[in-house]
Amino acid sequence: MEKEGLFYNTERNPIIISEYGRNMQEMIRHLMEIEDRKKRTEAAYFIIAVMAQMNPQVKESSDYIHKLWDHLYIISDYKLDVDGPYDPPQPLNESSKPHHVDYQNHNIQYGHYGHYMAKMIEIASTVEDQETREALTHSIANQMKRNYLEWNGNVVNDQQIIEDLKVMSKGRLVLPEDTKLNGTNEILSKPVLSQKQGNGGNGKKKKKKQSNLKADMNNPNNPNYKKRKLQ
Repeated sequence: MEKEGLFYNTERNPIIISEYGRNMQEMIRHLMEIEDRKKRTEAAYFIIAVMAQMNPQVKESSDYIHKLWDHLYIISDYKLDVDGPYDPPQPLNESSKPHHVDYQNHNIQYGHYGHYMAKMIEIASTVEDQETREALTHSIANQMKRNYLEWNGNVVNDQQIIEDLKVMSKGRLVLPEDTKLNGTNEILSKPVLSQKQGNGGNGKKKKKKQSNLKADMNNPNNPNYKKRKLQ
């Protein structure tokens, strides 16, 4: 049974930008029917103000006014002709395919250490100062151990890290076999912020008592309660 004035949303035009809803889309459609350009421009500024209220999260960006005008032109199917503060955006070619993003292929010998670790090893291998080179080698080995544990989530022997570092650096970064790296527990443990910081060192956060005048006035034990009832 058909009733005049009743329509399913599936029978209507699709909503172009869902954040503003169908009513806003209808307002913009009526805006385009205003023949007087000056009145049409004034109505467009009014609609921009309404759009800002309907979609307040857009205000988080510094150029939110520009975005609102872009949305206005987009909802009008780029056909709106007004004296706006910004140039209308160019229509998007919806049929064009996005640029293909290729997968990275760095050919890393040990994937669990990561590409950047391989680059760090390569750079450290070119350091000529012996003392600096040794410090970098030890730091890189500790970071390799961290990466290994984060990837595998298990215990790893320091000798394996030392050997992998030697292989990855092609023998240019070598640590003594008896080198002790950071302990597993030290690496996996996360620092815990002490509760004693900032509250007097008692480990407890004290709450400041605040008087609630309204609650006191509604309390029968309050002397002012009876006075208020008699007034």
